[in-house]
Amino acid sequence: MMQTGQRHTLSVIKTVDFGVYLDAAELGEVLLPKRHCTEDLAEGDRVDVFLYLDSEDRPIATTARPKAEVGQFAYLKVIDVTDIGAFLEWGLEKDLFVPFREQHRKMEPGKSYIVYVHHNPADGRIMASSKIDRFLDDERAHDFKPRQAVDLIIANSTELGYKAIINHRNWGVLYADEVFQRLSYGQYKKGYIKKIRADGKIDLTLQGGQVTRDRNQKIIQQYLQKQGGFAAVHDKTDPAEISRLFGISKNAFKKALGGLYKQRVIDICKDGIRLIDSANADSGNADSGNA
Repeated sequence: MMQTGQRHTLSVIKTVDFGVYLDAAELGEVLLPKRHCTEDLAEGDRVDVFLYLDSEDRPIATTARPKAEVGQFAYLKVIDVTDIGAFLEWGLEKDLFVPFREQHRKMEPGKSYIVYVHHNPADGRIMASSKIDRFLDDERAHDFKPRQAVDLIIANSTELGYKAIINHRNWGVLYADEVFQRLSYGQYKKGYIKKIRADGKIDLTLQGGQVTRDRNQKIIQQYLQKQGGFAAVHDKTDPAEISRLFGISKNAFKKALGGLYKQRVIDICKDGIRLIDSANADSGNADSGNA
């Protein structure tokens, strides 16, 4: 079904002086204004557009990409507050409206809030709500799998850590003792499904996948290079010290060490870890000195 608030690939059915009209199925012929048209756009061509309502509530198309579509969450800035509600900047010429009844707390100009973009059930207009709990459920059905990569929006902090919105669909939890970087409200992050609990709730992690392992290995290598090729840390080192030095968990540190050891990048000694190239260089220097 063709809906406003989403992207669609539509066909040009006729050209006019002020743009082109697109075939939007049940929405009828929808104008793509001339400012969004390329010079060679002609009848029969297909174009990727976002559909929304203009100031007169008529469907209109744009090639601009909004920061969120209907059915998605986004962290958006308030650019104006009037006597009917707040208006958010979301990447289109027409700002996104948040009526007072949809504000978790009164919005203020210049501040940013996490909102959910949806249709007003009364008239079909696109609007937003900062009462995000209405659109999320800890027990909502999902098909996530452990170690699956997901997109996160950091939302609330709790005694356990941070609640995050997963793929615009579900709540998940990042535990504070497993987070080794600063997180802020509204921040977009790549994450991973760590565990699906028996009650269906989701535990998250920021550590996972080959990309993360490669990054952690690079962090350790760079640290060793700065330390002259040797560091007095190993798999028995206190987790707090590992976090302070490398900004990663002990588990992630051990996995990175294992990878570097298998690649023969490092030696793991009783008193620490050493870059193999550095060890060879030291040996060579010593031989040269003895000669």
